[in-house]
Amino acid sequence: MDWDQLDLHPRVKAAVRRAQISSISSVLVLSSPVLQTRTGLSCSDVQQLLIVAAAACRGTPPIQAVLLKTGPGPRLSLGCPVLDRLLRGGLHSGGISELSGQSGAGKTQLGLQLCLSVQYPEEYGGLGSGAVFISTEDSFPVRRLQQLISEQPCLRSDVPPSVISSLKFSDNIYIEHTADLVSLQTCVSRRVPLLLSRGLVRFLVVDSVAALFRSEFEASDWLERNKQLLTLSSCLHHLSHEFNIPVLCINQVTDVFNDSEHTLGPLRSSVSPALGLAWSNQVMVRLMMRRLQGTVAREDQSSTLRRLEVVFAPHVASGGCDAAVWREGVCGVHDGK
Repeated sequence: MDWDQLDLHPRVKAAVRRAQISSISSVLVLSSPVLQTRTGLSCSDVQQLLIVAAAACRGTPPIQAVLLKTGPGPRLSLGCPVLDRLLRGGLHSGGISELSGQSGAGKTQLGLQLCLSVQYPEEYGGLGSGAVFISTEDSFPVRRLQQLISEQPCLRSDVPPSVISSLKFSDNIYIEHTADLVSLQTCVSRRVPLLLSRGLVRFLVVDSVAALFRSEFEASDWLERNKQLLTLSSCLHHLSHEFNIPVLCINQVTDVFNDSEHTLGPLRSSVSPALGLAWSNQVMVRLMMRRLQGTVAREDQSSTLRRLEVVFAPHVASGGCDAAVWREGVCGVHDGK
């Protein structure tokens, strides 16, 4: 596929050619500022270029076009009304949602919580089916999952006890361990579709999407890495849209250092989701979870405060809410209480 086949304004195509950017995939490894400098295009033109290029590489329509065509699908509740309000009902079906953050922020726990929430009937924010949890790095936290299951009556006080007791939570979570990219691709292209086609699951978690790409590729292998990344994202998008399910990819973060020529102090560090622009263009919803300095207490429990933020989403305004990790799960808090 060449530039003439893409649905772009002629002046955008002309600017790309003047910049001597020959391949569509090479656009995805360049940042927006670099593309603006090389092409002379506006910020909005560059964003449209990235959206169309990413869609062409994975062989699917742009996310925005899919949403306009199909409309919003069912939502998967996070199991907490405060967190659900932030996301206008929960995770969106029909696309990839990313949850990134530093180690210990609570990302995996929220993924486990969603694996339980999906099993509830639709009237209680679930999808009435099971979940697949693909672990690519650490061992699966079985003990924490069992604790979350035992505490479901406390977390889901909105659900009748008879409904909770009727659910066999452990039997409906299919755990997969993938030690390399080949086994990960095999899992999402063969085993997961089989479970979906049989109606056994309606939710997929990959924890984490960055671990294998970081371990198997050197910095000089960026082209092959991005090729493999696009292959994986294409498969995840296909599963999400074909079966109308939410897909959650838990992501690591990387340090970003900010230096100012007007200060003699140390470099300031912040974090951003791993895997760069090539991956960012595959994500429909980006959530960030981070630990705060304060703590919150409740009865005999205490927790470090967390912050769940919506970085971008087509159906939700950017914003965030404080949260805490209790025995029963991750819950939003009001005014730090």
